[in-house]
Amino acid sequence: MDELETAGRKPPEGKDDPAIAAAFLSHPDDPVARFEALLSQARKDPRHREPTAMALATVGEGGRPSSRIVLLKHVDKRGFVFYTNLDSRKGHEARARPSVALTFHWQWMEVQVRIEGEAAQVSDAEADDYFAGRPRGSQLGAWASQQSGVLASRDDLERRLAEVTRRFQGKQVPRPPRWSGLYVAPLSIEFWRGREDRLHDRERYRRARAGQDWTRELLYP
Repeated sequence: MDELETAGRKPPEGKDDPAIAAAFLSHPDDPVARFEALLSQARKDPRHREPTAMALATVGEGGRPSSRIVLLKHVDKRGFVFYTNLDSRKGHEARARPSVALTFHWQWMEVQVRIEGEAAQVSDAEADDYFAGRPRGSQLGAWASQQSGVLASRDDLERRLAEVTRRFQGKQVPRPPRWSGLYVAPLSIEFWRGREDRLHDRERYRRARAGQDWTRELLYP
């Protein structure tokens, strides 16, 4: 076996955990509920420091892809929700070309979930409610940062933060107009679980549009 393939690689301790296996096989007709069962298991293991971390892939001008790690803030039948400055690169690309992809990887469970779907903006009321619950420092930072814009120096950012701190001193910090949430309405959800000899489990759910019934299929590893 290739030395690079095996060096430092140990089987995850939770790989054969019956609770993880049960979550992976749960809710065969509802992939969103199945995802929630797996996320619940990931939250129980403190080694998953950010169990809601997900890779978000978008497509820019000319078909050039980009990806980054963001945090899942909510999931329901509608989709998977994250928050951002709408003028950031991810915000701009997800609204201009709504076809996006998400990937969750829970290392200690040896489970991945891959999601493809269409991004859309949450309501102002939903964004306001979420923003109101953020720590004050994060609220002020959302006003100070022109996310993804070119920054001449760190001093400029600190200066902007000081300005908004003075501006909202003794007041509630409202949500910036260009800061909101996006939800990804899933059209494809694939579940992957590591197995011996790379004979992994892969199951994919697909539908043509949101609201339709899911088609479930097994995939070769």
